[in-house]
Amino acid sequence: MSLRKQGKPALAGLNSSLLDGLLSHSPIGMAVMDTDLRYVWINEALVGTSGAPDRIGKKVSAVFPAEEAEAGEAMMLRVLETGVPRIDFEYRGPILSDPAGEHMYSASFFRLEDQMGAVTGLCYLVIDVTERWKARQRGQILSRARECGKQLDPTLAAQDLADLCVPDFADLVTIELFEAVVQGTEVLAPSPGDSLLMLHAGHRVADTVESGPLPGAGSRAVYGPDSLVARCLVSRSGILDVSLSRSVHAWDVEASPITQLIENGEADSVIAVPLCEGGVTFGIAVFMRTRGGAPFTDADLEFAEEFAVRGSSALASAHRFTQERRVSLALQRNLLPGLLVGDESLDVAWRYFPAAEKEGVGGDWVDVIHLSSGRVALVVGDVVGHGVNAAATMGRLRAAVHTLAAMDLPPDELLAHLDDFAVRLGEERSAGGDSLEEDGLLGTLGASCMYAVYDPVSRTCAMARAGHPPPAMRMPDGTALIPDVPAGSPLGIGTVPFESAEIDCPDGSLLALFTDGLVESRSQNIDQGISRLLSVLREPYKTLDELCDATVEEMISRPLRDDAALLVARIASFPSSDVVTWDVPADFAAVGEFRRLASRQLEEWNLESLQFSTELIVSELVTNAIRYGTSPITLRMIRHSVLTCEVVDSSSTSPRLRHAKTMDEGGRGLFLVAQASKGWGYRYTGSGKAIWVEQDLP
Repeated sequence: MSLRKQGKPALAGLNSSLLDGLLSHSPIGMAVMDTDLRYVWINEALVGTSGAPDRIGKKVSAVFPAEEAEAGEAMMLRVLETGVPRIDFEYRGPILSDPAGEHMYSASFFRLEDQMGAVTGLCYLVIDVTERWKARQRGQILSRARECGKQLDPTLAAQDLADLCVPDFADLVTIELFEAVVQGTEVLAPSPGDSLLMLHAGHRVADTVESGPLPGAGSRAVYGPDSLVARCLVSRSGILDVSLSRSVHAWDVEASPITQLIENGEADSVIAVPLCEGGVTFGIAVFMRTRGGAPFTDADLEFAEEFAVRGSSALASAHRFTQERRVSLALQRNLLPGLLVGDESLDVAWRYFPAAEKEGVGGDWVDVIHLSSGRVALVVGDVVGHGVNAAATMGRLRAAVHTLAAMDLPPDELLAHLDDFAVRLGEERSAGGDSLEEDGLLGTLGASCMYAVYDPVSRTCAMARAGHPPPAMRMPDGTALIPDVPAGSPLGIGTVPFESAEIDCPDGSLLALFTDGLVESRSQNIDQGISRLLSVLREPYKTLDELCDATVEEMISRPLRDDAALLVARIASFPSSDVVTWDVPADFAAVGEFRRLASRQLEEWNLESLQFSTELIVSELVTNAIRYGTSPITLRMIRHSVLTCEVVDSSSTSPRLRHAKTMDEGGRGLFLVAQASKGWGYRYTGSGKAIWVEQDLP
């Protein structure tokens, strides 16, 4: 093929006039350039598309802006040099019939050669692919709209939806939701004749729009009952408004970007579509194009309605999660302790932080349980998972711990019973055909617990843990350490027995019990976190609340991947003047002597008003220990928040409260003790049992 640079190209061996006529009137824009990239021929379609009919003899740089020309010439040179054509290269540009609009074009370049193979120039073809581009672009918008629900927050999902459509579909998009959607409560369907209160959840404005400051997220907008928005939501059908100059008041809205742009005269056309799914209306999406651009069409309304369907699915997911989180938080608030208090031997403080909203509420908990003889149990637990199931599982385990603690079980035995409870719970759910994962039972199987009992008389703390991090401890001299407590398996495994450890706790010692969410994160492993915690504990603080706040500031970074709980206790023993202990011989004749010793001790404590009841209690406890127990026997009295009388013997036989019949000569002792006291009970020790009775101080 040979080309002439003047006039129209002549094609050797062919009917050039016929071919020239076909090419000149082709609907596809075509141009031929020489080896210097100068135009030698263009057809009418190319002139109609991009103008510049007088480009013959000119280079690309003389026809197009410098940046576009430089990129185009570089591409053409590569085609000339390599002979490899470039097919379907897309670019944006104006069109003569629509100077304000921007179209998308597809260009293909290939090298021209004569019959001898010599390079004679380059030809390129241009077609308008705007509709294809729009269809592809809108398909991408629709596919991404459903993914906005991954935010699991209605406000964030609404903002993502607004971001998707600007500037490719609209110049301004605003998403407004009902307040119930954001709060996670039941959404009521709008009724005709009602004014609508909406929350401004998200908006996006193109850079070319002079909108001024717009309402922020969470601001309210009120739509009148006759407004287009109210009509749209009540009818649940989209509205296309291209006559804004006559319908400013039809929007009838306060504090909305829509009214602001309409009143400024910048709006040209508006589409409003309801966001609803499954009979629930979440809100409305409003799209606006400003003056100078192409107004919306019926085809655009169809796209907006399809976008609303996809976006509503995302909002439904976010609303369901918000509902579940609200229920979980309410459940957790009711299941967590409202107030944890210590006593004379223990000052406590605690902190709890839920995981990030997208993670959902977890199952961490802390507890302080007051036991007999002035002892105090410290509990920290963690249930794997998030949501309602995790919170409910936490409530079950916490209640079980309270029940088992009331039995005065040692820490290792308590965890063994708690483990049995978790195993039985799993078996019951499996027998019922429930999926472990769907029902949240995996959280039960993965739960952990740390249980410690501090005795202010012996100044020791017995500890056991089930798959939980060990506690941290600060000694009175300021050193911080991790006590050696056997690990134990997580709850629900039911294979490995638990072991307890007993550590000495001098006055002024400090114990810190925590969940792994406090010391483990994406940026640090658990060992690094524990090391940082020990560093915080070494610092002196006036109060435990100050220590908790410092720990939180140092250890917790947002957003939290998992719940975090911290329980801190400062330890003090009972003064020796508040505890007396006597060895009891196995002789009934000694009972009277111990009544007198107890009475004299009450006089020293200025508790004379309790002498009668205490003598009765001491007489009954000592007599039963001599009659049914095994030596050695000890009697102990403790003055703390209550008066405790305690008898310890080496027998494992437990006492039983009887209701004696009228003619029975015995069996009324423990009944009388129960009537004369605040409470009584027994617990097993390493060498026998202890029976205790508590009385309120006057």
